[in-house]
Amino acid sequence: MPSPSSPRPALGAEQAVWPAGARHGGGGDVSVAGIELASLAERFGTPLYVLDEGEFRNRCRAYREALPHADIAYAGKAFLTRAVASWVRDEGLHLDVCSHGELELAVAAGFPAERIILHGNVKTPDELRAALRHGVGRIVLDNTAEISRLAALVPTYDRQGVMVRVIPGIAAGAHKAVRTGTTDQKFGLSVEHGAAENAVARVLDQPRLRLVGLHCHLGSQITSVRPFLAAIPRLVALMARIRDRHGAVLPELDLGGGHGIAYRPGEHALDPGAFAEDVTRHLARACEKADLPVPRLVVEPGRALIGPAAVAVYRVLVVKRTGCRTFVAVDGGMNDNPRPALYGARPSLRLVGREGSAATRTFTVVGRFCEAGDVLAPDAVLPEDIHPGDLLAAPAAGAYQMSMASNYNLVGRPPVVAVRDGRARLMLRRETTIDLMAREVPW
Repeated sequence: MPSPSSPRPALGAEQAVWPAGARHGGGGDVSVAGIELASLAERFGTPLYVLDEGEFRNRCRAYREALPHADIAYAGKAFLTRAVASWVRDEGLHLDVCSHGELELAVAAGFPAERIILHGNVKTPDELRAALRHGVGRIVLDNTAEISRLAALVPTYDRQGVMVRVIPGIAAGAHKAVRTGTTDQKFGLSVEHGAAENAVARVLDQPRLRLVGLHCHLGSQITSVRPFLAAIPRLVALMARIRDRHGAVLPELDLGGGHGIAYRPGEHALDPGAFAEDVTRHLARACEKADLPVPRLVVEPGRALIGPAAVAVYRVLVVKRTGCRTFVAVDGGMNDNPRPALYGARPSLRLVGREGSAATRTFTVVGRFCEAGDVLAPDAVLPEDIHPGDLLAAPAAGAYQMSMASNYNLVGRPPVVAVRDGRARLMLRRETTIDLMAREVPW
């Protein structure tokens, strides 16, 4: 064991799914940003989300360095608080929002409205009015109904920058529920069937709308650059037809995001450097062939920025054998992490806070909620001596967990603690029973 003053060792094969600065702590614990997880669990309780601010910022910088000629937009839907919005602002990124709530939070955090992109397949009139009131830089039009609806709201003396979301007909993404580049889902307008070009013509006929480019989003948890490379020639061909038929040369192209991360050791993550090199080269080649200037690229990495920066910590409450399975039940589950129930996702789990036995076995780790599908991991390999009171940590927990959390069974959502350079600060407090009852109207 290292002495307290010596550097802590990295996590070996597991390091790829943890924040880069995570290290072995004392007594079998793991430290994140210099703070041991067991001490954070003792201080803030469990379930608990621990978000490494430095890891998040470093990932933002990695994308900016890989794509200095592009705009990098953080997808607020992955996880958004005022603090996260301020980090995104400080790192010079754009911010992608898809609701009135996300927009108002960003504005309250002091995020520059001109660097905000509003999208979504259904935008309410209130959301469009709020976007115009705050001066949002880009509004992504997802359907033809939004064109006239938005144009009617823009003041006569103004022009709103818009993009048209198009479907290139490419299947990509880790689960059928998150594949958004095909023609059989709810987002966007088809390139193949002419709907996208028809929408572009309608936008160009609106004097209060300024078409700045096309928007495309293929899906989520994409771990290969190949789908993006397949989409580029189809998008550039559409841009060339728009130029030839309407005389409009579009200055921007938003390739969306959905960049995949590793949730388990051995899984592949999309590398921003390789992505940048391949996409830049293919886009330049396609534009040269079409005799088009290369548009300014917009990239929305999504979970690739926030996912690996957070760790979820749970406490074991029950260990019991039923039939041929041994269940380990923790104090969280599908209300703070619905991804296993929704997408079949399986987090990596690790005992923290003490040294476990050398002997291991396979357990089914489940949550506390009244659904048979509340299974965090059906095949978690853990120390054989695991028992109630132990702590389990799940890395790569920053994206689409707390942002999708619910109050099922009237259980409050966990707190989120930001850590950096050996300091911890509460970002979101634990939701209480009083919070849950506050919306009740006396009957």
